[in-house]
Amino acid sequence: MMPINKAVFYAVYVFVATVLQGLASPVAGAMTVFVSIEPQKYIVQHIGRQWVDVRVMVPPGASPHTYEPKPAQMAALADTRLFLSIGVAFEDAWLPRFAAINPGMRIAASDQDIKKLPITGHGNHHDASQADPSMHDPHIWLSPPLIKIMADNTLEALIAVDPAHADHFKTHHASLLRELDTLDRQIRELLADAAGTRFMVFHPSWGYFAKTYGLIQVPIEVGGKEPKPAQLQHLIREARAAGIKVIFAQPQFSDRSAQVIAQAIDGSVIVADPLAFDLMNNLLRQAEAIMQAAR
Repeated sequence: MMPINKAVFYAVYVFVATVLQGLASPVAGAMTVFVSIEPQKYIVQHIGRQWVDVRVMVPPGASPHTYEPKPAQMAALADTRLFLSIGVAFEDAWLPRFAAINPGMRIAASDQDIKKLPITGHGNHHDASQADPSMHDPHIWLSPPLIKIMADNTLEALIAVDPAHADHFKTHHASLLRELDTLDRQIRELLADAAGTRFMVFHPSWGYFAKTYGLIQVPIEVGGKEPKPAQLQHLIREARAAGIKVIFAQPQFSDRSAQVIAQAIDGSVIVADPLAFDLMNNLLRQAEAIMQAAR
């Protein structure tokens, strides 16, 4: 596989996202709903359709770990009826401020009733015995069964704020669940012979995806930092031993370490964006890339 140029990737991503977002243009009087990240917008639009005007706090290319909302976004919250959180890091500091700006705005948790995995660095692979129990992986939107729970929470929140369109929301919610079941079957078929496959990523974003489909995520970063030379050498040895030939980089982080490892193992770097708007196609593409890399 050839490495994907990050600038080209983002140009294509922005074009596709713009086209997809235009498919659900809100009608006059549609209620404004804020979400934290692009994948949430995908879910809300599928359920709310023309009756919602969905706005995203963290734009493409920015990190939800460190993002600071812009003044225009804060001002827009004054007229917002619903904010759907997801458990990403920036919310810890900002959700209380959002509530203070608009006390009448409903804040609902998309991640309600989802048991989260402990977040880990290289070597632990979500080993709860070695992880910091206070830190949990927020990337629940990368597993179709968990997206279904997010969809349930979204439906409940939309109905609570706009009960007049409850039947409309329920119809499209049911349609989304059927699409997610189809996606889950497709991915399971694609990865049927890949159980136990190790795939290397810079940031450990794909833990729920790996857990759902019997894979093993091997993160490059150590405690959120670039690995030191000795740690890089360990990763290179691990990649060689596991026959890993593809390193998945994330657009929100530097791919320097991924490129070093790929060069050492005569492999390649592929951009895999866990924050892509086109949620279901993104998961299918990731499954296809892992399947190809495992051959």
